[in-house]
Amino acid sequence: MEKDVKEVLVSETNIKKLVAQLGQRITSDYEGKEIMVICILKGAVMFCADLIREIKVPLKLDFMAVSSYGESTESSGAVQILKDLDSSVEGRHLLIVEDIVDTGLTLRYLISILNARGPASIKTCAFLDKPERRKVDVKIDYSGIEIPDAFVIGYGLDYAEDYRHLPYVAVLSSEVYEK
Repeated sequence: MEKDVKEVLVSETNIKKLVAQLGQRITSDYEGKEIMVICILKGAVMFCADLIREIKVPLKLDFMAVSSYGESTESSGAVQILKDLDSSVEGRHLLIVEDIVDTGLTLRYLISILNARGPASIKTCAFLDKPERRKVDVKIDYSGIEIPDAFVIGYGLDYAEDYRHLPYVAVLSSEVYEK
């Protein structure tokens, strides 16, 4: 696994600091409200689990699974819902938690379909942001770290379902996916 890492972009220590800061901001912004955190599977699960432990307001947690990558390193742009929410979002304050926003197509799609369900509000939180890859304008209310246009793994992010368990974010060596 380590031989497949080209370079570490975000250390485990820096991830912990960032998650704590985001949790404090979200807590402050939602003071006196209950939020519904929507974790986008599978990539955001590690980030979301750490983040909700840092949020100090009442919250409910639900999950959606969407796909736009398959086993590729490029988003296809076609978003497919693999698992929908178990709870109604009507009248609730939603916080969509994503692992990474690159083209913006998936997040824009999620906001659109959830908005049609009548929530009180929708905000977004993304651990990583790749603005160089943006194809559509999408607002990230709580943005973690801006990264360059490279294929990254670790801390929930994968390539063909591998590397999610790494405690840091790293650039995947191109030799791995150019085989």
